[in-house]
Amino acid sequence: MRSVSYAQFGEPAQVLQVEERDKPEPGKGQVRIRLVLSPIHNHDLMTIAGLYGIKPPLPSVPGTEALGVVDALGEGVDHLKLGQRVMGGANAAWAEYFIGEANRVIPVPDSVDDATACQLISMPLSAKMLLADLNVQAGDWIIQNAANGAVGKLINQFAAEAGVHVVNLVRRDAGIAEMAALGIANVVSTASAGWRDQVRAITDGAPIIRGLDSVGGDGPEMLLSVAADRAEIISFGNLSGQNVSLSSETVLFKQASVRGFWAARPRASQQAIMTMIGELVGAAASGKLTLPLEAVYGLDQVREAVAASGEPGRKGKIAIRG
Repeated sequence: MRSVSYAQFGEPAQVLQVEERDKPEPGKGQVRIRLVLSPIHNHDLMTIAGLYGIKPPLPSVPGTEALGVVDALGEGVDHLKLGQRVMGGANAAWAEYFIGEANRVIPVPDSVDDATACQLISMPLSAKMLLADLNVQAGDWIIQNAANGAVGKLINQFAAEAGVHVVNLVRRDAGIAEMAALGIANVVSTASAGWRDQVRAITDGAPIIRGLDSVGGDGPEMLLSVAADRAEIISFGNLSGQNVSLSSETVLFKQASVRGFWAARPRASQQAIMTMIGELVGAAASGKLTLPLEAVYGLDQVREAVAASGEPGRKGKIAIRG
């Protein structure tokens, strides 16, 4: 079977290759899954580059979320069946066939389209956990940067359902129109002069008590520059590739705090996470939650796919098909 792999950490478009390897066999409590679609996430690219919190042994096969079809059942697996569509957390998914833990994969309702199903857990679940981690109530104001990313768009949907107000920062003026086309308001481009005044006009003086940073570098400082005293910023990404930098003046005199969030080690209980997953599956099955893809590439086009994933202005994720 064909499989994507990398033998050294580095720029994904340079180190990824496609090779032939034996079809894996499921062990006890496992299933073999035929790949249908696997989205390219930022954490996938960071892992390949050797910049993520987990460094897999090399050589390694990337891919952490996928939609597929159960192809073989391991010992003790009786709640899944051959030919069943399944989704969710995966390992080494960028291959024609991969192994999944039977207790981690989730059956896909027939009403959920492939594009939504392949990316239903990672980013949407992160958005739900982040919103819960913020500990905000209806009527509160929060602010986020990189708001036109996958998590940023979902934060807007889930926050609206909870009655929480969101100010959305983007780095390009064109991002305002792109977000408006999706029905997302309160968008401000930090490329524009006076963007802080625009933020204050949106909130009409109401305090912004929480912020979400996925940029790193000066991202938290920029959020705190318009946030209320004693505001808290949650850092959950590093799109800039730069270390977080904060001025002593901001931290001391605003009595602000910045802390990290990693979905791989959430604060939420397992029961709360399962409840969130159930909500996501239900929303997707009813059509309330849809997740488009920008483009789909074959395994043999993986280098083109990861390059496309870095292009600005995408309307959805880039995915790998089996």
